[in-house]
Amino acid sequence: MIYVQHDEQGELLRVEMEPFAGMTTALPVMDEQVQAWLTREELRTRLSRLKDSDLELIRVLEDLVSVLVERGVIRYTDLPEAAQRKLQARAEVRSSLGCLSGLLGDEDEQQLI
Repeated sequence: MIYVQHDEQGELLRVEMEPFAGMTTALPVMDEQVQAWLTREELRTRLSRLKDSDLELIRVLEDLVSVLVERGVIRYTDLPEAAQRKLQARAEVRSSLGCLSGLLGDEDEQQLI
């Protein structure tokens, strides 16, 4: 059984594996409402993971652009102006954190930004 709390309209507010204060009923695992809730929670988890990987990928792309510019493969001015502004703004923030390098790893720095 799955323990749930419904609102006044009968919509699920909370779903737990164990009884909890405020629960309104217990439903079988295969109940349609329970399955819809679990599917929605799984979707939220996957979207959160995707967002986290997007943030990590941004850092990779910044570094990639820097390497390509340093090696003369592209010029910074070859990029659209909007991209130049965004990269410059992020470079300034990263530079301002430079005094923290050695204290922070990439993961810690990412959490600060």
